[in-house]
Amino acid sequence: MSDSGATKAMNLRFPDPAQRAAIAAAAKQAGVSMQEYILSAAYDRATAVERRFLDGFKASMARSGAAFASESGGADPAAEQRDAEREALRELERPERGHAA
Repeated sequence: MSDSGATKAMNLRFPDPAQRAAIAAAAKQAGVSMQEYILSAAYDRATAVERRFLDGFKASMARSGAAFASESGGADPAAEQRDAEREALRELERPERGHAA
């Protein structure tokens, strides 16, 4: 690859010559450059991590949903909360007796 081109090659330095040889052989077998092989492997690893995270998140959401459903016991806590709020408002709106206006 020429240095005068718009793109610049990755600097591929490997402290371990055996590691470089293994990657070069794998890239050759795949029919791609070492740079493309390394970038592809990095992308595959990143997307695998993302998939594991999303699968774990979905499982967590399902467990949370199941936990909330089992705790409700069939009663709607929101309805109970609304009833309590309505009662509190009625008490506040009642005229106070025994106090001078």
